[in-house]
Amino acid sequence: MTPEYPPIEDASVLVEGARIHYHRAGSGRPLLLLHGLVGSAKNWRRNIGFLAQDSTVFALDLFNMGQSDRIPGLDAGLEATADRLAAYMDALGLDQADIAAHSHGGAVAMMLAARHPQRVGRLILFAPANPYCNLGENLIRFYQTPLGIWLARQIPWLPKKFKAIALGRMYGDPSRVTTDSLEGYIEGLTIPGTVDHVLEIVRRWSADMKVLRSALSGLVAKPTLLVWGDRDRAVGLDSARVLQHKLPESRLLVLPGVGHIPFEEMPDICNQAMRDWLLAPSISDVRYPAASAHRVRISEISGAA
Repeated sequence: MTPEYPPIEDASVLVEGARIHYHRAGSGRPLLLLHGLVGSAKNWRRNIGFLAQDSTVFALDLFNMGQSDRIPGLDAGLEATADRLAAYMDALGLDQADIAAHSHGGAVAMMLAARHPQRVGRLILFAPANPYCNLGENLIRFYQTPLGIWLARQIPWLPKKFKAIALGRMYGDPSRVTTDSLEGYIEGLTIPGTVDHVLEIVRRWSADMKVLRSALSGLVAKPTLLVWGDRDRAVGLDSARVLQHKLPESRLLVLPGVGHIPFEEMPDICNQAMRDWLLAPSISDVRYPAASAHRVRISEISGAA
């Protein structure tokens, strides 16, 4: 029997003159969901309802992405994006929120917590982009070249089957990719300004990772759940081990056979893990019995490296 979850509403709010689209559901402590690069709020469609049983959930289309407005020349750097996210919270009257974020959105969440520590409660980071991963360095450099920039501008117009293949590489098991999964990543690509914004993020990538490395000292007391698939081809699991040691109040949950987008590929396990993390009186109380039943490896090594 399918459980009845709180209804999900579409909404928008003006942030520094731009209309920011988001999904809202539930009641309770605020929880922001931040998608990754070339993603959208739809990426969280299999998580929002479950999480809304205990939280007021806000799944954003981040600035210049999804159904949010496109602003030419918008500063795409991590610091500026984090500050705009704090302004988004101001617009909604949120003094503080927990944050669940993925990939590049995870880097934004860490920067928000470093620059505005009082605004962030607990963090849940799914394979966050971080300074200790060099897995995609060659690809980042390629998309900074004239040929790479030209190719990036062609991607929105490629046949859907090629985009499905690319998304499948982000999964541990490509057969788990659904039509809904694909739409959450390609729907906004053809909107003018989207690719320009993504390319600006890529152009600044190395500089932003250096800034983030310096900012991580501001997260040493922040309760942080790191969730990784051991088949992640985008942000390597090796970097998770380093990041975990840099964040003394973190725990690392490793999902075997799962790729770069755990919350979409294995939503039931991830939903329960998120709920346990958010509701536990302290992080030492989190045991993940549901995850253990699925043979999930759990590492609880903490302490600075």
